[in-house]
Amino acid sequence: MVGVSKGDKSEILELFLKIGLDDRTAKNTIANNKVTANLTAVIHEAAVTDGCERRIGNLLYTVATKYPTNALVHRPTLLRYIVSSKIKTPAQLEAAFSFFASTGSENFEVDEFEEACGVGVEVSSEDIELTVNEVFEENKNTILELRYRTNVGDLFAHVRKRLPWAEPKIVKQLIDARMYELLGERTAADIEKLSKKKEKKEKKEKPEKDEDKKFANDAPVQLPEDLFPNSNFPPPEENYKVHTEIRFSDGSVLICCNTKEVLDKHLEVTGGNVLTRFPPEPNGYLHIGHAKAMFVDFGLAKERGGYCYLRYDDTNPEAEKKEYIDHIEEIVQWMGWEPFKITYTSDYFQELYELAVELIRRGHAYVDHQTPEEIKEYREKKMNSPWRDRPIAESLKLFEDMKNGRIEEGKATLRMKQDMQNDNFNMYDLIAYRIKFTPHPHAGDKWCIYPSYDYAHCIVDSIENITHSLCTLEFETRRASYFWLLHALGLYQPYVWEYSRLNVSNTVMSKRKLNFLVTNKYVDGWDDPCLMTLAGLRRRGVTSTSINAFVEGIGISRSDSLIRLDRLEYHIREELNKTAPRTMVVLNPLKVVITNMESGTIMHLDAKRWPDAQADDASAFYKVPFSNVVYIEHSDFRMKDSKDYYGLAPGKSVLLRYAFPIKCTEVILSDDKETILQIQAEYDPSKKTKPKGVLHWVAEPSPGVNPLRVEVRLFDKLFNSENPAELDDWLSDLNPDSKVVIPEAYAEPSLHSAAVGDRFQFERLGYFAVDNDSTPEKLVFNRTVTLRDSFPKGGK
Repeated sequence: MVGVSKGDKSEILELFLKIGLDDRTAKNTIANNKVTANLTAVIHEAAVTDGCERRIGNLLYTVATKYPTNALVHRPTLLRYIVSSKIKTPAQLEAAFSFFASTGSENFEVDEFEEACGVGVEVSSEDIELTVNEVFEENKNTILELRYRTNVGDLFAHVRKRLPWAEPKIVKQLIDARMYELLGERTAADIEKLSKKKEKKEKKEKPEKDEDKKFANDAPVQLPEDLFPNSNFPPPEENYKVHTEIRFSDGSVLICCNTKEVLDKHLEVTGGNVLTRFPPEPNGYLHIGHAKAMFVDFGLAKERGGYCYLRYDDTNPEAEKKEYIDHIEEIVQWMGWEPFKITYTSDYFQELYELAVELIRRGHAYVDHQTPEEIKEYREKKMNSPWRDRPIAESLKLFEDMKNGRIEEGKATLRMKQDMQNDNFNMYDLIAYRIKFTPHPHAGDKWCIYPSYDYAHCIVDSIENITHSLCTLEFETRRASYFWLLHALGLYQPYVWEYSRLNVSNTVMSKRKLNFLVTNKYVDGWDDPCLMTLAGLRRRGVTSTSINAFVEGIGISRSDSLIRLDRLEYHIREELNKTAPRTMVVLNPLKVVITNMESGTIMHLDAKRWPDAQADDASAFYKVPFSNVVYIEHSDFRMKDSKDYYGLAPGKSVLLRYAFPIKCTEVILSDDKETILQIQAEYDPSKKTKPKGVLHWVAEPSPGVNPLRVEVRLFDKLFNSENPAELDDWLSDLNPDSKVVIPEAYAEPSLHSAAVGDRFQFERLGYFAVDNDSTPEKLVFNRTVTLRDSFPKGGK
């Protein structure tokens, strides 16, 4: 569909209105040729050109925008089910899409289709209540024990598994009511979290299953019930209350809230479900601060049985790349979150443009010719632009010229006519559009004007019917402009709540600073393990579940603070201690020749993968070769012994872990009489010697053959100062020892089969992960974290 005439547009608009689309949605749809063509075809296929119920019309609209293209031959069949109300809910429709996407153009069994989509299944409130009661009875003892620490999401999942077509809102209401009926009001003890010590004790008492030891990056996130302890979010149906009061410099006050009509339209579209969005800019890789944002955005949706969009805030084509877009989608899934839909602000460029035209028509925007320097100066002086009061018709013509590329870049902007004398600088006629002759990574070269964040963000929130718009505290002062714009256009207004951003010590979180470090090669790319990017942390060996546990542990509040790096390391150790099998690697090898063991003799000894390995569990052990040549750490030998030293020294004995006691009998030095070349020792095959010191070691696997060589990279904090962002010369604070490479470490042979991403505890050294720089010839290991735990056991 190349285009439509004005006459055709009016006919199509009438057709869309007949199926129940509201006026704005219908007009916006006509602006999209592809959707217009699809929806027109769907309406004719469904034989509802004379109109239908709005509920049916909304489903037809969804078919026009989401139906799988590989199964178009079956679309008329689906439409008959919709028109006859055999398929009548969005959940059934999504199931139909999945069914046909896998079926393609092949024939299908009607019975299988109807079963997959819940056709004919009626789930009454009584059925839901009965199932909820059954689930509560089955889990009653656990609920009574945990009380309000019970994971309500698990209860919800049990009900949905038995009643997949049940209305989520009713399920949630009945679960909440049953919880209150069973437990009553929350007590102070319910509000106070279990101490880490108690949790640790409970976990210790619970027998660990083998599958618990295996960790999956994409593990679904388990949410605490008090995810938002300091907030009282209204349900979507109560979003008619006042959001904010905007006080203008002339003394007038704008009270921002949804009208009943606007809210009713919103609820009709959403079905009363909670809708949130995680809206990153694709101008770099996500960092650990985004992990908190994901936890908040996806977490609220999950807690309330709703949905969360992954929306790319892609309004600045100069800084955005396809690489960043692909990375964000992949890392969100790695963090354990499943988006409801993936959208782009650029998907709405046409609607945003049309609404900008409308804003001009209503006298709330104007085309300005001030330079950035002049705009800054005028804002500082609270002065109006000379072009602020230009005629509406003139601004409309100039804005069209901007869109059509007739005005040079930097020669004009569209600004919102707000209040230049306001106490809030975010009401100083913010820029809505600027000219950029730069192709867009998602939208292509169709546009040469791009909306600003201040203009686009709130409007797209409204278009996508977001119920709760959650953002960090630095955006709190933008509330006024957010609601001013939605009010000026008569659009639905989401509920807005701000929370503190995540600040971690000894690093920088600014995208600008991170980009500078990457671009100027202070680090080896966005996924450098020294960085607090999520890709860097993953490459370092940090798990997504430990990051989420860290975010949960610090809580979600409105109080800003700098979180010590130790706190993150605590959660990393907590998980890796349970999931990383043990092995032995020697970083700086010192040769030890056992003189009372025959050369060429090789023993294969059992070593434990897990500290609590049971003797009858063969999978909990691995074999290590023991020969007359072994290697220990250089740091585990001294020429002079002392009482507080448990390593090896002349005449002293130590135990080689999983092997035998050895006693140093001779030290062979180089010509300088200081450098230790090798140690000679005798071993005690009877194991009657009971030394205090226990060392890790690696042996020659066969006579004259060196152990497995690996490269080990020791990572430490990137900056020396806790808060380098506060420093004027922040680059001078970079830690020169943030990465130390050991090219020739020795490892026990079983590590040869390790794959990229595998995690291990190198005994006495720390936790390590296989890096993607590894080759078949040589493995590379990154140190994730040391064994030393300086963080308080309570986790605070």
